[in-house]
Amino acid sequence: MKQREQIAKDFARALAGLEEAVQQAQSELEIDGAIQRFEFTFELYWKLLKVFLEQQGILVRTPRDSFKEAYRLGILDDETTCLQMLDDRNATVHMYDAALSREIFQRIVSNYVKLFRSSLDRMK
Repeated sequence: MKQREQIAKDFARALAGLEEAVQQAQSELEIDGAIQRFEFTFELYWKLLKVFLEQQGILVRTPRDSFKEAYRLGILDDETTCLQMLDDRNATVHMYDAALSREIFQRIVSNYVKLFRSSLDRMK
């Protein structure tokens, strides 16, 4: 239980930082910083889901598997958005395309922050 509590605490702190970043981001540098905070928050998010699922007796090894199982259990409302978020995180980590990064930033602002917050509330 302590591992989950620590990851949840770290995730909540990372999410607060992401929320602050997306609210303030206006310049290219600030947007890039917000995307980097998204990447970090994403990693903590899926690890929190993984630990939560393990405590339910469900073993997962990848973010994709964790999203599918969390959706099946009702922790997530929207599996499609989670899978898009995974694709977006992979795109931001492995390549840089200015136009694509701005599209991803818009999804972070409009979808992913709310999804993170909703999931955190459900796992408490």
